[in-house]
Amino acid sequence: MGVSGGRGSGDTAGRLRAIRDELSDRFFERADVVRTLLVTLLAGQHSLVLGPPGTAKSELARELTGRIVGASYWEILLSKFTAPTRMFGPIDVAALSRGEYRQVYEGRATTAHIAFIDEIFKCSTAALNETLGYLNERIYHPENGGEPIRCPLIGAITASNELPTGEDSAAIYDRLLVRIEVGYLEDPSNFASLVRSAVGRPAEPRRTTVELAALQEAVTVDVPSVEVPDAIVDAVCTLRAALRRKELVASDRRWRQAVGLLQASAYLDGRPAVAETDLSVLTHVLWNSPAERPTVEREVLHLVHPDAKEALDLADTIEELETQLDAMAGQSREALSDWVIKKAHNKLATAGQRLEQLREEAANAGRSTAAIDRVTGRQRAVRARVLTEALGVDASAVRAQF
Repeated sequence: MGVSGGRGSGDTAGRLRAIRDELSDRFFERADVVRTLLVTLLAGQHSLVLGPPGTAKSELARELTGRIVGASYWEILLSKFTAPTRMFGPIDVAALSRGEYRQVYEGRATTAHIAFIDEIFKCSTAALNETLGYLNERIYHPENGGEPIRCPLIGAITASNELPTGEDSAAIYDRLLVRIEVGYLEDPSNFASLVRSAVGRPAEPRRTTVELAALQEAVTVDVPSVEVPDAIVDAVCTLRAALRRKELVASDRRWRQAVGLLQASAYLDGRPAVAETDLSVLTHVLWNSPAERPTVEREVLHLVHPDAKEALDLADTIEELETQLDAMAGQSREALSDWVIKKAHNKLATAGQRLEQLREEAANAGRSTAAIDRVTGRQRAVRARVLTEALGVDASAVRAQF
């Protein structure tokens, strides 16, 4: 049953947090993705969800945008042959028969408040300039050369299975401020729940919504009003210098736009000023290739809280164990069990205990636990893989232990 949206800064932020929680519960291992998409929308920016087919990219985008009551939603799957008129408005055939050249804009990108553009990097050469203008300035130049049309777009969620390969698609890639990687489910127990959800009859989910007018007010008034303390400005300057030392350089425009993301992150959490914890959203902004992301994340999290370095070191240990598990594929159950007893079990248990301690310390100090929670999620996923693949434990039994 839907919960209607309302006005008021606190009420809107509260509803958006409820939407975040509901979608995080529904989409396994996507909590950070959901939050980041909401923050990007609140900042009036565009996002890219990058990952292989079948990772719920489009389903998540539709479910999120469907919670905005009154918003005009537009969706398209691009190809190299997609004409600009299919995106922005086909020719009015009836008017053309009368000698008038007009386009029909209703239901197209030109009238949308929220857009989902799948396979964004397959944008045709013919539609490239109009797509860039649409994303950059929210305008469309009609086919007949009339006055540019101002589009009501708040933000676009885009998706792709691969990174751009040509100059044309690279120009679009540069305009997508937030870049989020997604993959297939890692935790076997979550996968078991996914399979179970396909055969069961799920209970009617809670469906919180927010009105378009309330969201627009948040984007144009409330988020820009969030204070950015001098300490945060100093932290951003420190981060930029640290990344430049590692030859990771982002444009001045990207850094400037990122400030709005920090404000949107604080607004979503119900805070009047940006805090260090909000800097974690920059892990989705300051890399160009996925290979650069771990370095960016490590530098960002070092600024967020002092627990980050140890948590990331534990993450390295967990990743190493998973690599060893992959390398042992096809070995006997006896060999796998011996590896678990001698190496994996103690290391995973120790990592899990220490992560719990770090989380408690961070929570007691009022710091964000998001980074620790992500590492904890990886620890649980690898532990579940060890139990199911190396020891043959049933996935449902593994989930019951958490």
